Amino acid sequence: MLTYALRRLVGILPTMLVISAVCFLVIQLQPGSYIDQYLEDPRMSKETVARITEQLGLNQPAWMQYLKWLQGIILHFDFGFSFSNSRPVTSMIWDSLGWTVFLAVITMLVSWLVAIPLGVYTALNRYGWPATLMNFFGYFSLATPDYLVAMLLSAMVLSFGWTNVNGLFSPQYIDAPWSWAKVLDLLNHLWIPIIVLGLEGVASIMRQMRASMLDVINQDYVRTARSKGLAENVVLWRHTFRNAVNPLISIAGLSLPNLINASIIGSIVLNLPTIGPLLYSSLINKDQYLAMTLLMLSAFLLLLGNLLADLALAWADPRVRFE
Repeated sequence: MLTYALRRLVGILPTMLVISAVCFLVIQLQPGSYIDQYLEDPRMSKETVARITEQLGLNQPAWMQYLKWLQGIILHFDFGFSFSNSRPVTSMIWDSLGWTVFLAVITMLVSWLVAIPLGVYTALNRYGWPATLMNFFGYFSLATPDYLVAMLLSAMVLSFGWTNVNGLFSPQYIDAPWSWAKVLDLLNHLWIPIIVLGLEGVASIMRQMRASMLDVINQDYVRTARSKGLAENVVLWRHTFRNAVNPLISIAGLSLPNLINASIIGSIVLNLPTIGPLLYSSLINKDQYLAMTLLMLSAFLLLLGNLLADLALAWADPRVRFE
């Protein structure tokens, strides 16, 4: 297992190199550049625009820009600077990373705690009207955009006279030191982002759990366990659920990139301090070094998530072996 993990970790390096080239190519193929906004400004002379272009290094050939960026990463772990505010890319990402991880982890935990019991229930009671309503809820959640859910929830909250809608804190607590009042204010704001960011995940995981349970529940080893006289709870949790949950382990690994790109539009609507809106603004403004770094971070989390999912699957299922 250790050899397998080390081999996969080493394989991430050339993969990330290829991904960096693809990200740079995609950004370069995007129409226009960051300088276009200065060209459209009548107050900017051609000399000023040329000087800004030279300062940003955009007057160099694309391949040279890429090699310089890659050299900075390899030698100094420097991912460049943002064109918008001249700050280092790593500093800008670090400012939003804490709240991004916090919201992603909370949303993921709540989603799984809600979705897995619902998936088990709808599989075991698939002909009852409660299961039918839950399945309808799943289809409805998958078909509803997150930004629409964010706007509907915000409108509903405002209609009741509540003001805990945008952001994670009220204005008076944004820069205030931590206290019990600030924690309570955070909890009052937190339930809307959890619903908006986690609704699609609940529906998806619930339906995956339901399908997996239905596949396992009629397997020979489950019927054998029942024929041996084992209690139904033992059959359900030790034999059925334990094998049905394996596909969800792979899904958990694929969910790591959601730290970056989950619900970008929903986060913008709710004014959440996450990395998603930062990625959106960098793509719109053609802020190439910031956009490429965020895309590479998302790809790295995907590769790491796949590795962790494979290792967790081998630990959970003795039938899985990599060596």
